[in-house]
Amino acid sequence: MVQAVPAREIKLADLRDQFGLEQSEERGIFREWRADLPEIESKQKQELDLLKRRHRYLAQYGAAEEVVKLTMLAPLLAEAGFFDDPFRIETETPVEIAAEEDGVIFKGRIDVLVVSGRLWVLVIESKKMGFNVTEALPQALLYMLSSPAQDRPSFGMATNGEDFLFIKLLDRQPPQYALSRKFTLITEDSNELFTVFRILKRLGQLIRRTN
Repeated sequence: MVQAVPAREIKLADLRDQFGLEQSEERGIFREWRADLPEIESKQKQELDLLKRRHRYLAQYGAAEEVVKLTMLAPLLAEAGFFDDPFRIETETPVEIAAEEDGVIFKGRIDVLVVSGRLWVLVIESKKMGFNVTEALPQALLYMLSSPAQDRPSFGMATNGEDFLFIKLLDRQPPQYALSRKFTLITEDSNELFTVFRILKRLGQLIRRTN
């Protein structure tokens, strides 16, 4: 009898046991954006500063996951160009992935998926404000493991609207992943959305070059 396990219940230990997934200790894995990130126009900086102020306002009341996606994530993706050709946005994309243990299937739905052709550009898992952003990590990694292009690295992002964490799944066997540092809007002396935005823009540039 097949046992269906909701993706929201999976833990990092399950990914290790069922798929052999481990975190890489190698340095410099995020070479795609170590240097020469795209510049930000003044108008874009204004929009990103507005998003930071919006976060500060929403954080006073708390914001559900859907509100985070609507008010913080959607404007950021639109400004980064992911709503336009050659990209498209999918939401609640169903995913099923069989575990190595017979009869176990993990099922879930990707919050936001950026696609170019048949290529999954970016898997995004969001949580409501107040949740630790790392709680989204097991789900995001599970979905990334089901990407149709396992012969190349894939990217993900976890966010709660306040913190942003990039994920890279490496094309290795057994699979390995790496994490960026956490970019947060809590800091007062800078707007780390600038860096998040520049990384998203770089990912878009890389896809355009390889397509």
